Amino acid sequence: MSDAFDLLILGSGSTAFAAAIRAADLGARVAMVERRTLGGTCANRGCLPSKNLIEAARIVHEAAHPRYAGLTPGTVGVDFGALVAQKDGVVREYRAKKYASVAGGLADLELIDGDAAFADPHTVRVGDRLVMGDRILVATGSRPAIPAIPGLDAVPCLTSDVLDADEAGRLTELPASLAVLGGGYIAVELAQMFSRLGSRVTIVARSGLLRGYEPELGRTLAEVLAAEGIEVLGHSRVDHVGGDAAGVELSVEQGGAGRVVRAERLLVATGRTPDTATLNLAAAGVAVGRDGSVTVDAQLRTSQPHIWAAGDVIGRQHGSQTATPVGARQGRIVADNAFADAGRAFDGSVIPRAIFTDPPIAVVGRAEAEARAEGIPVRAATTPLAYVPRAGAVHKTAGLVKFVVSERDERVLGVHVIGESAPEIIHEAAMAMRFGASLDDFIDLIHVYPTMSEALKIGAQAFSRDVSKLSCCAE
Repeated sequence: MSDAFDLLILGSGSTAFAAAIRAADLGARVAMVERRTLGGTCANRGCLPSKNLIEAARIVHEAAHPRYAGLTPGTVGVDFGALVAQKDGVVREYRAKKYASVAGGLADLELIDGDAAFADPHTVRVGDRLVMGDRILVATGSRPAIPAIPGLDAVPCLTSDVLDADEAGRLTELPASLAVLGGGYIAVELAQMFSRLGSRVTIVARSGLLRGYEPELGRTLAEVLAAEGIEVLGHSRVDHVGGDAAGVELSVEQGGAGRVVRAERLLVATGRTPDTATLNLAAAGVAVGRDGSVTVDAQLRTSQPHIWAAGDVIGRQHGSQTATPVGARQGRIVADNAFADAGRAFDGSVIPRAIFTDPPIAVVGRAEAEARAEGIPVRAATTPLAYVPRAGAVHKTAGLVKFVVSERDERVLGVHVIGESAPEIIHEAAMAMRFGASLDDFIDLIHVYPTMSEALKIGAQAFSRDVSKLSCCAE
C-alpha cells in the first residue's frame, strides 16, 4: 500500500516551504520528505549560521583595528566553543519558529523523515514506506562539490557544511591554521571569518577570487584579504593532497613553480552541485543535465508533466541562482502552476545577490563581459567609493561601484558594488532595473545625505562628468 498526496515535495528548505504553504492555500494535501534536518541548507548550515559568525568576527576585528584616530585598539577574547554554541542556539530557534511551527500550522502537511528515491513516476520509497504524489516537486537543493584531486579522498576535510548546528562534520574547535580550497563566495566569506577569529588562513584558488563576477571586485577583495594577513594563492593548481587528522599538506603549482601549503585543517569550498545522485530520477523518467541538475522548462516543469523541480537543484537554468529567495520564489511558482494552472514562468533577469565579506559585495544584472558576449553594445564606468561622502566620513573608502549600461538608450543593465552597506543599497539598483531605469533616473533621484546609497547616484554621474569635482549631495 502507498500513501497518496496531492503534492509530494522532496526537500524541506525555502523552496519546499514556499511551495507547501501556497499549495495548502489552494487546498492541497501535501507531504514533505527530508533526509537531513528540517529547513534545508540555508537555515541549518548556510546563510543563517555563517552570517551569525561573520558578524561576530567583524566585532573582533574592528575592536583590534579601530578606523578612527583617537580610538585605542582593544582585544576581544574569543571562546570559540561558546561562540559556536550561541550560533547553534540561533539556528535551532530560527528552525523552530520559521520551519517547524509553520509546518505545524498547516493542517494538511505531513513531514516524513528519510531518504527518498523514485520507484516509478508517481511514487517514492522512503525506507519501507511508499509515498505517492499526484504532483511532485523535487527541491532537494545542493551539496558541497568535492574536486577530483589525488589524495583528497583520503584526507579528513571540512566542507561548507562545517557550520551545521546538529550534524557530524561540524567544527567545534578553532583551527590554528586553515587552508581554504576555492575562490568563490563561500570560500572568501569563511576564509575571512576564520582569519578574524584567530586562524592563520591560506586561500588556494584555480583562478582569481570570485571568478564570474566583475574582475574589479575580486581584485579589490584580494587586496583587502592580503592586508588582513590572509595569503591568497590565485591561479593555482593543487596536484596532490596529503595528511591526516594532525594536519594537511597541499602540493600547489603556481606560475610554473611548486610549493607546499601546510595547515592544521583543510576547508574544501569549491562550489556546490545539485543534490540528485540518490533520487533514482531515471525510474521517474526525469531528465537531468550533465551536472546532475534536473532539466526544467521556464515554468519549472520537468520532462514528466506532473513533476516539477526548483531551487538549487535546477542549477543555472533560466537565469536561476543558488540562493534562498530564488528558491522560495520558484516554489511559489510551482504551486501556482500545479494547482491553479497559472502558467507562470520564472524570470531571473533581475536578482540581486550579495557576498558577506568585509567590505561586502553586491551585484545585480549583467557583468560587462557577459553583456558583450551576448552581443549587447554597452558602456561601463567604475567609481571609487572614496568619492562618496559617507564612505569618507566613516573611514570606509575601500571599494567601488561599477555601472554597465546599454549604448543604445543608457538603460542600466548591471550594477556591481564592493563596499560598506553594498547588500543594502543594491536593492535600489534592482528595483530601478526592474522598471527599466536609465542613468538619468539614478541621477535624478534625490538621495539622503550622507548615505552609502549615494554611490549609485555618483556612479551614474561618472558617465558624463568628473565626479571627483562634485560638491556634497552630488548635484
